[in-house]
Amino acid sequence: AQRWSMQVPAEVSARAGDAVMLPCTFTHPHRHYDGPLTAIWRAREPYSGPQVFRCAAARGSELCQTALSLHGRFRLLGNPRRNDLSLRIERLALADDGRYFCRVEFTGDVQDRYESRHGVRLHVTAAPRIVNISVLPGPAHAFRALCTAEGEPQPALAWSGPALRNGSAAVPSPSQGLSHQVTAELPALIHDGRYTCTAANSLGRAEASVYLFRFRGAAGASAIAVLLGALGLKALLLLGILATCAARSREEHPVTQDTPQRPQAQESNYENLSQMNPQGPPAAVCSP
Repeated sequence: AQRWSMQVPAEVSARAGDAVMLPCTFTHPHRHYDGPLTAIWRAREPYSGPQVFRCAAARGSELCQTALSLHGRFRLLGNPRRNDLSLRIERLALADDGRYFCRVEFTGDVQDRYESRHGVRLHVTAAPRIVNISVLPGPAHAFRALCTAEGEPQPALAWSGPALRNGSAAVPSPSQGLSHQVTAELPALIHDGRYTCTAANSLGRAEASVYLFRFRGAAGASAIAVLLGALGLKALLLLGILATCAARSREEHPVTQDTPQRPQAQESNYENLSQMNPQGPPAAVCSP
């Protein structure tokens, strides 16, 4: 009599963007089984890891109806009735890298189910890709540049730019939780110009650039401030002259508040003065 067992390869490699097959075959203690069954694939951990694929076959049927396919990229290639649970993954991404575990469940006794304990390691490779490049403000009004790239094998990063030797690199630091990503920083950008980040591994290379142009307007701003100050001083002098002249005009031509106004048209001060003293000289007037 046979026992439960799973046969899977230790590792399968494929490039990002391609499709890959994860082989899995099994044996069971039944001479013949025709009842309902369920095929399951998990990621990361056996027994408790998240399911990425699940299908179920009815009694006597060789068709396993898909109940779960993560992002629609997982499908069963094998026939569980023939002890084959092989899985195909489409459009591989670096995030698919990891370990996968196949499992089969027969309806009936709790012993009629089995799962691979060690699983198959899926190794996804990829040429470098620049994920992010940016210039950020730093301490003391300085600027710094950051470059993050991904790839497998992990790419090496190098910076080039003004006053930097070609290929000079800041110390890279792996991104948190993502072993296939790496970040390199230029802590101080001293000169204006173009700064280029290059990522390279055994599968290729990629590069991206940022530009730094700082506005230097201190001298122009000072000249404008001096000009505005001179204009302001002239405006204050002009306002002072106008105010002085207006005060003199009010002193020489007072307005009597107690005199009732007549209904006819108002008469000018010049006319009143000429009527009061027709032969005398005209009163002095300050022209504004």
